[in-house]
Amino acid sequence: MKRLNYLMNGLAALALIVLFAQCAGNTDKQTTNAPAQAGGLSEMKIAYVEIDTLLAKYNYCIDLNEAMVKKGENVRLTLNQKASELEKQKQEFQNNAYLSQERAQQEYNRIAKLEQDLQNLSNKLQSELMSENEKNSLQLRDSINAFLKEYNKTKGYSMIISNTGFDNLLYADSVYNITREILDGLNARYSSPVKK
Repeated sequence: MKRLNYLMNGLAALALIVLFAQCAGNTDKQTTNAPAQAGGLSEMKIAYVEIDTLLAKYNYCIDLNEAMVKKGENVRLTLNQKASELEKQKQEFQNNAYLSQERAQQEYNRIAKLEQDLQNLSNKLQSELMSENEKNSLQLRDSINAFLKEYNKTKGYSMIISNTGFDNLLYADSVYNITREILDGLNARYSSPVKK
C-alpha cells in the first residue's frame, strides 16, 4: 500500500514537471522562430517571462492543478480501498480450512484474478490520469501562446523568451521581464469555473 502511495505521489510530481517543461519549451519554440528584422539584431525588441512564476500564479494553471490533485486523490482512495478489500480476502483465504484441494485452488484462483484485476485497474486509472494531464498541458500551453500572440500585436516584441530558473536565460536585466504583464493579462482573460 505504501508502494502505491509513493507511485501516485511520483506520478503527480512527474505530471507537474511535464506540465512546466512543456509550457517552457513551447514558448521558446513559438517565439524564437520570428525572423530577424532587416535592420539587424540591434533593432530587436526582446522580453522574457518567468515560467515558474507564471505557472504558480496563473489561475487557469492553478485550477487545472487542483483538479488533477483531486482526481489523483480519488484514484489513490479507490485503489487503496480495493487493495484493502483484496487484503482482507487474502487473510480469509489463509485462515480458512478447505474441505478439498480443488476448492482451495478455486479460491486461490479467484483471489489471483482479483489481484490481477486490481493491477489492471491501477494501470488504467494511472494511464487516464497521465492522458488527462497531457491534455491539460496542451490546453495550458495553447492558452499562454494564444495570449502571447494577442499581447504581442500591440507590444511588437521580436522575441519573448521563457525563463525557468537557469535553464534558458543566464542573465537578463529585469527591465525585460514582462512576467507581471503577461500574468495579469492571462488572469484577466480567464474566468474561473463556478465552484460548487
